[in-house]
Amino acid sequence: MRTLRYVLLAGLLGAALSVQAAPVTYKLDPSHTMVLFSWSHFGYSHPTADMGISAGTLVYDAQDPAKSSVDVSMPMSLLDTHVPALDKHLKEADFFNAAKYPVITFKSTRVQPVDATHFKVTGNLTVHGVTRPVTLDATLNKVGPHPMSKAQSIGFDATGTLMRKDFGVGAYVPMVGNEIQLRITTEGSVPKAK
Repeated sequence: MRTLRYVLLAGLLGAALSVQAAPVTYKLDPSHTMVLFSWSHFGYSHPTADMGISAGTLVYDAQDPAKSSVDVSMPMSLLDTHVPALDKHLKEADFFNAAKYPVITFKSTRVQPVDATHFKVTGNLTVHGVTRPVTLDATLNKVGPHPMSKAQSIGFDATGTLMRKDFGVGAYVPMVGNEIQLRITTEGSVPKAK
């Protein structure tokens, strides 16, 4: 009888551990996500724009973070510099050409753990119809039940650098900087079962 109890307990513990070890899929929250990019303006200032996201999925495997992934869509319609005339200009043909290329996407191809909370996330960034690899330095901020929604949630920050000419967006270089600094913050939750 005691042996049977140990077998059952071991089975339950093993099942619990296997559930914990499974990758978790999070839906990123557009209202708590900012994709900020900044550049040099003739050396005088560094304007910043927020691209935002329309949809995004993050799969996080706590036991094997290298199996994690992220897939994000950023429509040009969400571009916000806080200067309407600049928003309009950036969407025109000499920059992003939003009419022809209305969405920017990022899809990870590799996640390399640096330590327990830091990762190198490499993926394919598609801007202006051009796809190039970009590597982001990502930091896991927090993972666990959200205090308000109670849903299992996760939050990351990330930074990176890219050259806009690599994506065919080279207007006014070098007076307007080629180097783009990225700063991203995001959080997401496990969707409620329907």
